[in-house]
Amino acid sequence: MIDSQSVKATESGWPRGYDAGKNIKGRKRHIFTDTQGFLFGAVVHTADVQDRDGAPDVLASIRHSFPWLRHVFADGGYAADKLRSALTNIGKWTIEIIKRSDRAKGFEVLPRRWVVERTFAWLGRNRRLAKDFERTIQSATAWLYLASIQFIARKIASL
Repeated sequence: MIDSQSVKATESGWPRGYDAGKNIKGRKRHIFTDTQGFLFGAVVHTADVQDRDGAPDVLASIRHSFPWLRHVFADGGYAADKLRSALTNIGKWTIEIIKRSDRAKGFEVLPRRWVVERTFAWLGRNRRLAKDFERTIQSATAWLYLASIQFIARKIASL
């Protein structure tokens, strides 16, 4: 599953952009998870990068580590022919868009989509990720991976 999350950045963090859809000035975290919700890959961009433009970077970053992965579940923000053509350059990926019903009112649990949202909730438990305090994008990405490692270590310790 692939998704993104826009987070506010402090004044010291640079570069940062403006996500007009969420009205947030900061950075955008693009993550790729497995079906259990464990983090496989993450890329941090400025918040003005659209979902469909950030997805090829995430998938290219995990292509060599996980060559057997071929199917991607995504939300409506990734539905674009531009994304499909970009994915053909990186490998053989099939993308399945999980859309919300037009008749639905209020909250609705979407199949497969809730897994990546739960991962964002897990990562949100780490206080360092509540806001993007990092000065560089590389350190912001590193903190995503560290929070994921911390969560998996706690999961293993509880067994």
